[in-house]
Amino acid sequence: MKFVKNLTRQTQRGSVLIISMIFVIIFAALAVSMATMSGTNLQIAENLRKANRARASAESGLHITRFWLNRIAISGLTTPSQVFNQIAASLQNDLTANGISNVTTTYDSSTITIPSVILDSAQNQNFTAVIRQLDAETLQIDVTGTSGIITRTIRTDYDFETRANSVFDYGVATKGPLELAGNIELTGINIAVEADVYIESENQNEALSIIGNSQIAGDVKITNPDAYVTLQGGQAGIGGEVGQEAIDNHVSIGEVPAEFPEPNPTYFEQYVQTTFDANTVILDNIRIPPNTNPTFSADTTLRGIIFIEVPNTITFSGHVDITGIIVGDGSIDDNSGENQINFLGSVSSSSVTELPDEPQFAQIKDETGTFLMAPGFSVSMGGSFDVLNGAIAANGIEFFGDAGGIINGSILNYSDNPMTLSGNSDLYFNRSGTTEIPAGFIPEIILQYDPNTYSEIIL
Repeated sequence: MKFVKNLTRQTQRGSVLIISMIFVIIFAALAVSMATMSGTNLQIAENLRKANRARASAESGLHITRFWLNRIAISGLTTPSQVFNQIAASLQNDLTANGISNVTTTYDSSTITIPSVILDSAQNQNFTAVIRQLDAETLQIDVTGTSGIITRTIRTDYDFETRANSVFDYGVATKGPLELAGNIELTGINIAVEADVYIESENQNEALSIIGNSQIAGDVKITNPDAYVTLQGGQAGIGGEVGQEAIDNHVSIGEVPAEFPEPNPTYFEQYVQTTFDANTVILDNIRIPPNTNPTFSADTTLRGIIFIEVPNTITFSGHVDITGIIVGDGSIDDNSGENQINFLGSVSSSSVTELPDEPQFAQIKDETGTFLMAPGFSVSMGGSFDVLNGAIAANGIEFFGDAGGIINGSILNYSDNPMTLSGNSDLYFNRSGTTEIPAGFIPEIILQYDPNTYSEIIL
């Protein structure tokens, strides 16, 4: 009988442990991988957050820089080689004047640098800006925003433009108060807005006084926030209304200041050819030297440029016929009244385009839009006129008696002293079709942001 051997299967000890360890290692590796990936994602998210903050800092810097540059205005007399220098000086002067002592720009003749401006110290956010002049008409600005060690830079361009001086949008614009007394009417030839009035009156709160039957057909804008208007008389009115309704509906107080243009009387000196001779009845392109103080009692004809040097008092007591421009070479800051131009007789005025076709008048015919430019002179008109062909600008202006007629342009009073109209001085303003700045007034250079040049760059 054969015995069958009972074969027993012997298991290998430790295999389960090894398999378990393999799984532990795999899961551990997965955990490490997931932890690493999670950390990487966190770092990517943090970097993206800082990058967004850096870009937001650049955007904020762009808006702040735009605000600063929009406040810059430079005289149109500035030579091209000095424009960038004036921009640098104007920028720093404006910052200083407004108490921004923690920002000091630097200028090295080719670049203007705005140093680090802190936006959020807790997040280490700031911006810097570099301004360069690309050509005679363009500035390029790089604004770099920072968050931590990450930066983003935005580049834009600004173009040099000229600002149209908005005081020419008014029939009367005066830095001092305006006073009307008597039977005076300020109205527009075509529409009422041609007789709109602009008043600053920073040194006197009574900005406008209308006494009697005087009327202003247009609206009135006053910059002094503390100003008030006085109307005395049953017919004293503004905008076709009288009493409190006229003030409530047609007077705006606390308006944004408009820009008075800079007069440049020396511009016209190029046309002067002769010196004043009292024995000459017809005066062409003449210079009246200082302290001459002439009185024109008889009929007088003035053609071309009448250039008056200071000090001087000019009096027209008789009729004067003017086909040209009267220019006073005084200072815009002189409100003393020492220099005077007085029209006591009647005035006839014609545009420079009607000058004879003679060589001495050839170029003057293009100098349109100005009748009288006399900074530093007070001007009084007591005689009648049909038309004054152009703007009137002086440091102190008075109309009295029966002075009145059509004015093809605006009246600009640069003096802080009141501008007065009394008697029967009816003025009719015709500003229709006026699109260019009158001859001799200097447009300001401003910086115009060009949004089409916006781009993010890598430096």
